[in-house]
Amino acid sequence: MALKRMVLQIGMGTDIRGGEPTKAAVRALRDALWHNSLTVTHALGVDVDSMRVKVTIGVPHPEQVDHAAVLAALPHGTGTLEVVAGGLEIPTEDGRGVTLLAQAAAEVFLDLPEAVAGGRP
Repeated sequence: MALKRMVLQIGMGTDIRGGEPTKAAVRALRDALWHNSLTVTHALGVDVDSMRVKVTIGVPHPEQVDHAAVLAALPHGTGTLEVVAGGLEIPTEDGRGVTLLAQAAAEVFLDLPEAVAGGRP
């Protein structure tokens, strides 16, 4: 068997008034996931929960992101999360708050037989 990337999903999320990195990160992942319907598992005859999802989030203040809260947004499969410095932090007009933007990439991998994954037997 070979782990093969089948899908790359991208999204953006915000916390308009609160400047909360976890909220923006969860919304970015949901944006990436909820604009797709992954039928590849059904087409290949594999269980949807066998997916392995590698999530990368770019957000200001990555150390403040609750990893468990972000991974809880995954509806299927098991996930790993890497949070890196990125996104945007835009001060509000009055200077008392920020709007925070996060980007997400979700890579979906399936463990496939070598013949299906493109390898040689």
